[in-house]
Amino acid sequence: MALSFAQSTLFSKPSLFLSRNGFPNLAVSLSLSCFSTSAAVSSDNNRGHKWRQPAASVEHGGVKIAKDDVVRDDPTNNVPDTIFSKLGLQLHKRDQHPLGILKNAIYNYFDTTYPNKFDKFDDLCPIVSVKQNFDDVLVPEDHVSRSYNDTYYVDSQTVLRCHTSAHQAELLRKGFTHFLVTGDVYRRDSIDSTHYPVFHQMEGFRVFNPDDWEASGMDGTSYAAKDLKKCLEGLARHLFGAVEMRWIDTYFPFTNPSFELEIYFQENWLEVLGCGVTEQEILKRSGKTNNVAWAFGLGLERLAMVLFDIPDIRLFWSTDERFTSQFSKGQLGAKFKPFSKFPPCYKDMSFWINDSFTENNLCEVVRGIAGDLVEEVRLIDNFTNKKGMTSHCYRIAYRSMERSLTDEEINDLQWNVREQVENKLNVVLR
Repeated sequence: MALSFAQSTLFSKPSLFLSRNGFPNLAVSLSLSCFSTSAAVSSDNNRGHKWRQPAASVEHGGVKIAKDDVVRDDPTNNVPDTIFSKLGLQLHKRDQHPLGILKNAIYNYFDTTYPNKFDKFDDLCPIVSVKQNFDDVLVPEDHVSRSYNDTYYVDSQTVLRCHTSAHQAELLRKGFTHFLVTGDVYRRDSIDSTHYPVFHQMEGFRVFNPDDWEASGMDGTSYAAKDLKKCLEGLARHLFGAVEMRWIDTYFPFTNPSFELEIYFQENWLEVLGCGVTEQEILKRSGKTNNVAWAFGLGLERLAMVLFDIPDIRLFWSTDERFTSQFSKGQLGAKFKPFSKFPPCYKDMSFWINDSFTENNLCEVVRGIAGDLVEEVRLIDNFTNKKGMTSHCYRIAYRSMERSLTDEEINDLQWNVREQVENKLNVVLR
């Protein structure tokens, strides 16, 4: 089985974005506002937590985003302060950051292989409409990814994009036919070394005209699939060297046929990306009735963790010079050297759950209090008693990547976590 870790793109499993990868947004000369509609949500009380409060506004793609437009006390909003504080940081635009180095290496491949062919977008606003995020890429109305448990809603019609594909339809309508879109994406998720609620994706998209495939004697779908595989096999060699590869047939609602590319790297099969020939309905809605197209999506963190030997996804957000100084522009695959061996501290918490309880909601509460000091939240025991009441026991691992935590600090965090879990999730502590 291939290793599948960290967030991937829209092209991946389990969710539909299905494990975690992605696609595009508005930008460059598109001059689109960050907001499709108004915004909303509640902020977490970080009592006892010495984190800097998010600024009153941030700038993203030249657009100023006010905190009050994203984080409000509104029942249709579930964006916490900790998520707002990540808006505008755009790690993928930093040339000396692992994500920026990887993005530029992929750009280099496309610039060399397809000179002056692909338009690039990496400064697009992550606040999009529900239509852009779901409807335009054929996500079913009843799909779990639309739930408040999985997605950050600004209001009932506006979300923080779950994938860069949220802007695919907009770019097609604007006349772009070959493009790469890179950006920060947002999903409510579990807490461990490979998952984080903010991560980065790149989508590639290419449209073909009948003239492109008719001379080949192939039908459009077969021609596009062959071209797609050739393109992505070249990209894999560009990033990983002369590795063994294999294609896995899979299912995505927005492409048919659909594939996953795996490479044999460091004695394991690694899922690199998902891709496929774009569903005709997507092209038809953009006025391209006689065309075919391919698309792929990849998660930058997923690949960077492998290429740079980065063991914990939280490190990508570190400003510690012991981390940032290890990477230089253009140096793909420089191996990370750990600079701390601080031990984790484990705290267990048991409670009776209710019908509305979800693990994602628990992780949001814990992350809102402990921030990046929480390394993992893991279910270690559960049972149902004779009265039909179900108990869960979670083990929370606290560890800083940069310093030792004091017993007093950890106890204070855990006390606040227990209090907020009980109050916000309406569970009964045991």
